[in-house]
Amino acid sequence: MGGLVYWDEWVLYAEDRFNKVEEVRLTPAKNSDYEPQYVFQLAQKNWHQMFRRYSRGDAISELPRYFPALLDAWEEAERLGAEVWTQEQQYTRHAWVVNLDHYIICFWLVGLALALEIPDEQWNRLVALIGNEGEDVLLDRIIATRTPSRKVGTELCYRKPYARLLAAIDAPPAKQAESLKAFVTHWYKELGTGARSCRAKQTVPYSHPYWYKYGDTNFEGGAYFGRWCEEAVAAVKAFGLDDRLCLGHEHYPGDLLRPNGPSTHPVRADIVPTIETPNNSAVTEKKHWLSRLFRR
Repeated sequence: MGGLVYWDEWVLYAEDRFNKVEEVRLTPAKNSDYEPQYVFQLAQKNWHQMFRRYSRGDAISELPRYFPALLDAWEEAERLGAEVWTQEQQYTRHAWVVNLDHYIICFWLVGLALALEIPDEQWNRLVALIGNEGEDVLLDRIIATRTPSRKVGTELCYRKPYARLLAAIDAPPAKQAESLKAFVTHWYKELGTGARSCRAKQTVPYSHPYWYKYGDTNFEGGAYFGRWCEEAVAAVKAFGLDDRLCLGHEHYPGDLLRPNGPSTHPVRADIVPTIETPNNSAVTEKKHWLSRLFRR
């Protein structure tokens, strides 16, 4: 969803917000209990921006630059949180088995880190922040391809949709492409009830991830950053899976694994927005098709 006008507006807005958030961080916090979460949201803004820029069609080489700030903010949030979060809060915020959102975030960041081949120093910091060693047979196995000493769990935290991805990894080579496509095809729909497939009660009452309905309401507000199945990219990069049947799928960010192009996404006609002028007459914004040729 979204045309170039949407992506240009919100990519630029997010860049401006980074500077303003940094200014706020330099001032004394009015509520020290909330400060760790505020700082963690800065980390969140960085991975959202990576997805926005991918959605806009920006060069893959531009994305790794967000990792240092992301890691700095997450580490600072953990340092601040150690002073204010109770033991129970620490568990519910970090444990994959009771926090679907955190599990997905960790999966996304592992996928981005592997695909973008971030330096070892950044990778080691990321793995330390992720924690949960030995908690999930799928994500642990993927992390262990770059950190061989990682303890691998024996169970899946969430069978929906991740049993399909585990099956793709374990499938015979001739079946991998079909199995991976099945995961990507069912990924978004099954995440809608993913929390219910967990082996433990969830911290939050809703069954879908925090970002799941971004874009369905208040699209103009800019929360939507795409719906990219980064988990599939993580598995493909880690295990060399055959992803040819996923290329061009609306949820599969295959360009991350092909940074030098050409794009794996089909050329699409942009959404041409109608803009209300001050005198309430509608005008149509027109852009030359060449300016959109390589956009996703």
